[in-house]
Amino acid sequence: MLPPELPPLPALTRAEGDMVDSYLQLVDLLGRINPARGSDTYGALRAAQALPAHAAALRDALTAMHTRGETELHAATLARALRVLDGERRAGRVALPPEHPA
Repeated sequence: MLPPELPPLPALTRAEGDMVDSYLQLVDLLGRINPARGSDTYGALRAAQALPAHAAALRDALTAMHTRGETELHAATLARALRVLDGERRAGRVALPPEHPA
């Protein structure tokens, strides 16, 4: 049996797609660094070392959008793209885990 088919990504400009990809890469890295969810310092260190390069990629995507005259972020469309790319689960790793009652 095949897994359910994901909904299609909404139409994005190349820069918007790059922005969404870069944003999710940063979210993934921050999730690996989150001290409330991590298990070892080496993995967190490697993620922290990768942050500047991925932040620069996000900056470059936003710069490209701005330079091309894309002055507005279409939040609803970008949110749909993030949901298709599992952004809610990925961003959840940045937050504190639920507290277990004692």
